[in-house]
Amino acid sequence: MTNLTVVDIVARATQLFEDLNFSAAREWKAARPGRKVIGFLPIYIPRELIHAADMLPLGIVGGGDQLEVIHGDAYYQSYICRIPRSTVELGVSGRLDFVDGMLFPSICDVIRNLSGMWKVMFPGVYSRYFDVPQNYVDEIGGNFYRGELAELRHDLGELRGKPITDDELRNSITLYNENRRLVRDLYAYRVAKPWLAPATEVFLLMRAGLVLPVEQHSAMLRDYLAAAQAQQRPHRDNCRVVLTGVFCEQPPLNLIKSLELAGCYVVDDDLLLVTRWLTRDVSTEGDPLAQLASEFLHHSESTAAKYEPDQREKGQHLVRAVRRTGAEGVIFACPSFCDPALLERPMLQHVLTDAGIPFISLKYAENSGQMQPIREQAGTFADSIKLWSGQ
Repeated sequence: MTNLTVVDIVARATQLFEDLNFSAAREWKAARPGRKVIGFLPIYIPRELIHAADMLPLGIVGGGDQLEVIHGDAYYQSYICRIPRSTVELGVSGRLDFVDGMLFPSICDVIRNLSGMWKVMFPGVYSRYFDVPQNYVDEIGGNFYRGELAELRHDLGELRGKPITDDELRNSITLYNENRRLVRDLYAYRVAKPWLAPATEVFLLMRAGLVLPVEQHSAMLRDYLAAAQAQQRPHRDNCRVVLTGVFCEQPPLNLIKSLELAGCYVVDDDLLLVTRWLTRDVSTEGDPLAQLASEFLHHSESTAAKYEPDQREKGQHLVRAVRRTGAEGVIFACPSFCDPALLERPMLQHVLTDAGIPFISLKYAENSGQMQPIREQAGTFADSIKLWSGQ
């Protein structure tokens, strides 16, 4: 048991968030000869496989609003989202020179192209486009996905010099099961007492999980939950909202702060879905690859990045999130030029309209600087809900 306060823990998470040189990951790698780091874009990657290979999974979320993109703009056109350009900037500026491999999950055509570009720019770095199934029948999509997992497992074993055993993978699954349980506990705590677990702090804690070993991140979550319950903070009459549409390019921290300053308690979100993509524990019985594949097909989050086999379910996850958390409205915050998120948004809005749930929509880029219009829009939304709901 530690005596860390919320201030201590959030300060550490903030330090990790602001460090574009990834000092914590560099120190982890340097601490023991032979260690390797595998970067990934954080929509969904089976981090268990990387951990089982004695490697550090490192979530790369672009450069945020701290990085000026100069070289990255030479590789991509201007009418796409910013995250590939800032990721390229991180690479060509030497900030990722310690990374031994990069995984690009099946998100969109832009990220598919980024995986090929990475191979050209950094031929000595292992690079792989990690595909996921578009068919959710176990014998078809399940077998395909298990094959993708097996190939990645083989490649990572080759990279470290010896195969990954089933027992190593089961141990990693156990550790990530614990981490996901702690994330669920944190999200549940925020639903119950959002004034004690502000969205900005939760976001920073999730970001820390992208750069720390899973064991350290789990310890940070346990410390925060204990410290949060021991503190006193004012409980305001804020509007409870669900934040959605975020996808892979994450919003600036100031956007989340602006929503809170506008009188909104964010009680659910789709920020950094890789931290909780699987919604229940993965079994450690039998074939671990088959278990990972089954959980992806049948017990994973709904998002525009994932095929929805039953179109009647489209958008129902948002309705359930509103009902489960007692939210009073939904805020769509989508990255500019993000085709999957922006194309899906009208369908989700129709579902909310049919369910009688109010919503607003806004767009952002990871380097957005002017937040006053967003704060005003969110404040008007919160005030209108309080006014017209009679609260």
